[in-house]
Amino acid sequence: MKVLFVLTSHDKLGNTGEKTGFWIEEFAAPYYNLLDKGVDITVATPNGGKAPIDPNSEGEDAQTEDSKRYYKDEAAQKVINNTVKLETLNAENFDAVFYPGGHGPLWDLAEDKTSISLIEAFNKQHKPIGFVCHAPAALKNVKNENGEPLVKGKKVTGFTNTEEEAVQLTNVVPFLVENMLKENGGIYSKTDDWGVHVLKDGNLITGQNPASSNKASEILYDSLK
Repeated sequence: MKVLFVLTSHDKLGNTGEKTGFWIEEFAAPYYNLLDKGVDITVATPNGGKAPIDPNSEGEDAQTEDSKRYYKDEAAQKVINNTVKLETLNAENFDAVFYPGGHGPLWDLAEDKTSISLIEAFNKQHKPIGFVCHAPAALKNVKNENGEPLVKGKKVTGFTNTEEEAVQLTNVVPFLVENMLKENGGIYSKTDDWGVHVLKDGNLITGQNPASSNKASEILYDSLK
């Protein structure tokens, strides 16, 4: 099995002067979950090269067993420091695609034409497409085969407005994931803030927040079997 992971290349948190990127747990948990099952993983970003890790995800209170494993894993760190450029890849060469979150995708992947085309290609090939936390932002401009928003009429979740309020970035982000999914016609649902909530509708898999990343990858893997 071959799975493509797509991470953000964006590292600026709006006009705050602070850094952002991808959330390490949302990469590490699915990465090791699939890697340990023998899945061949390729990691790509819009710009290629080093993918930026959100500094807030590196704090002691944000660590999990998987993220701790990452910091001891030179091979995985090498993968993150040398990501493949997204435009060099083709959906036909993979069985599924998975997008970890962090705030970065709100700025680049939401508008990235290569990413949009790639998701549309995976969808057309009826392959699993997974997104967790802020990563459903990458679906903002993705269309289905009828030319309508891909999420229209589908059960979806993603980082909630109340979770965004809790991290005090409501007025910093370019848009709110929950609002965007609803505006695009998605049938949005959520559980308690920071609780595990993952939905599968056809080949589309979405997870609400960092805590949902492992379950999202489990469902992705089960979809491949």
